Amino acid sequence: MTNVKTVFLLVLLTGLLLGIGYLVAGLTGAIFAFIISMVMNIGSYWFSDKLALKMTGAREVSQAEEPRLHSIVDNVAAMAGLQKPKVYIIQNDSPNAFATGRNDKHAAVAATTGIMRILDDREMTAVLGHELGHIRNRDILVNAIVATIAGAITFIATMLQWSLIFGGFGGRDRNGGGILGLLAMLATIILAPIAAGIIRMAISRQREYGADEAGAYITHMPLSLASALQKLEDYSRARPMQVNPAVSHLFIVNPLGKVDFAALFSTHPPVQSRIARLNEIARRTGNLG
Repeated sequence: MTNVKTVFLLVLLTGLLLGIGYLVAGLTGAIFAFIISMVMNIGSYWFSDKLALKMTGAREVSQAEEPRLHSIVDNVAAMAGLQKPKVYIIQNDSPNAFATGRNDKHAAVAATTGIMRILDDREMTAVLGHELGHIRNRDILVNAIVATIAGAITFIATMLQWSLIFGGFGGRDRNGGGILGLLAMLATIILAPIAAGIIRMAISRQREYGADEAGAYITHMPLSLASALQKLEDYSRARPMQVNPAVSHLFIVNPLGKVDFAALFSTHPPVQSRIARLNEIARRTGNLG
C-alpha cells in the first residue's frame, strides 16, 4: 500500500508538471523544464551519499574503532541480503541515524554517538534494519526523481514570474487570455511550487513508512523498532541536532527537534503513527521482538 501511494503521488506530481508546462508553452515547455531540472539533479543523485556524509560531519570508522556498530551492521546486511554498507559515526549526543546511497554497492550508514549510547543491541538492530530498508527500497532513486520533477515545476514557475516582470504573458495569453489568463499565471507562480513541495513531503513520509515496514520484516523486530523510535523522538526533542535542514529528511527521526508547523510540510510521519503501524505488524506476524 505504501508503494501504491508513492506511485500515485509521483503521477500527481508529474501531472502538475505537465499542466503548468502546457500553460507556459504547451508540452514543449514541460519537457524543456524537465530536462533542465534532470541535468541539475543528476549530479546530486550520483554524489548524494558523499554530500550527505560531508554535511553531517560523518566519519568512516573501522571494525577496530567501532566493533559493536560494525557487528550489528554485518548482521542486518546479512538478514537483508544486501552487501554491507560503509559504516560512519557522527560525533553528536543527539541520537539519530541515516542511510544513503543509490544502491547496496554504493551505500553507507551513519549513526550518532548519542544513538549508540541510549539504544540496546536489539533496538540498534531494528534501527539499522530501517536504514537498510531505505537502501533496499531504492529510496535515494525515488528522492532523485521527485527532486527532478519538483525542481522542474519551480523552474517553470520562475519562468512565468520573469515573463510577468518583463511584460509578457506567454504565447497562450497573447491570444486572448486577458485578466483570467493573468490570474491563472499568478496562481501558478504562487501555488505550483507550494503544491510540489507538499507532494514531495508526502512522498518522503511514505518512504519512511515503507522503511519502517521493510526494517520490521528484515529483522523481525517491529516492537524493538517502535521502542527505539519513541526513545529517539523523546531525546531528539530534548537535545536537537545542529544539522543542515537540507539533509534532515534522511534521518530516522526529525533531527531538528521540532514539529513542523503543518503536517503537510513535514518530511517525517508522526512517530506515534509509525509506532501504531509497527504494533500492527507485530500483531499480524506474531513477531514480538
